[in-house]
Amino acid sequence: MFGLDEDMKQRFKVAGTFFLQVYKVTTGTMLSLFIPQKCEDHICSLTENYENADIYHKTTFYWNALTMLLFFSYYMIELKREEWAIKYLDIDNNKPDNSLKEIIKTDPQLDKKMDQLNLLYLRTLGATCFFYSINLALTVKMINDTYYSSSTLSCFVSFALLVLMKLYNSLIVAFESVRNDKMMSAYMCEFVSFNVLDKDYVAEKQILLEEQELQEELVQESITLDDVTIDDVTIEDKPTNEEIILNRFPYFKSIIR
Repeated sequence: MFGLDEDMKQRFKVAGTFFLQVYKVTTGTMLSLFIPQKCEDHICSLTENYENADIYHKTTFYWNALTMLLFFSYYMIELKREEWAIKYLDIDNNKPDNSLKEIIKTDPQLDKKMDQLNLLYLRTLGATCFFYSINLALTVKMINDTYYSSSTLSCFVSFALLVLMKLYNSLIVAFESVRNDKMMSAYMCEFVSFNVLDKDYVAEKQILLEEQELQEELVQESITLDDVTIDDVTIEDKPTNEEIILNRFPYFKSIIR
C-alpha cells in the first residue's frame, strides 16, 4: 500500500472509522434537531427545530449538545489510547491475544501507562453512557409531545441504535482491557488485541541502551586514564629541597663548592 509501514496503515484505518462515526454521534445525540417533529400542520425543518422556544424542547436541546460534547471528549481519549497502542505495541497473529500481559511486565513504564489509559477510557465511557441514557429519556418525552408520523419513531430508533451499538462495543473493549490487563483496539475489525511490543519502539529503546552503555564505558576509561597519569608522576621526578634553594639563590653554589 504505497510503501506505507504497518503503523501508518493502522492509523489510516482508525481515522477512516472515526470520521464515519462522527456522523452517527452527531445525529444520535442531537435528537431534538434531526428527529422529524410536528409544527402545526407540517413537518418541522431543522431551522424550526433549532428555533423552537418551548422550554422543554430547549432543555432537551441543551442536554443533547452537552451529551455530544462529552461524546467527543470520550472519542479524543479513545483516539489517544489507540495512537499510543499503535506507536508502542504491535499485533502478532502467531501469539495469543493475552501474551502482552507477560511481555509488557519487562517494561514497567509502558505497563503503567497502558493501565492508566485503559482506566481513563473506562471511566469516561461510563460517564458518557450515563449522560446518553438521560439524553434518550428526555427525547422520548419530547417526541411524545411533538409526534408527527411513523418516521418520527423510526428515526429515533435508528439514530439511537447506531450510538448504542458503538457504546456497547466500546464497553466490551474497555472492560476486557481493564479486567485482563490487555490493550484491545476499539477500531480494528473484530476488536484486534495488541499483544506484543512495537518493533520500532524496541529498536529505538535498544539504540538508547547501547548509547548509554557506550557513554558509561567512555566515562570509566577517562577515570582510568586519570588514575594512570597520577600514578606515573613518581617521587624521582620531583626536585629536592637543595635544588630548589640553589635555583632561587645561585650565589650559594660558589659557597657550597
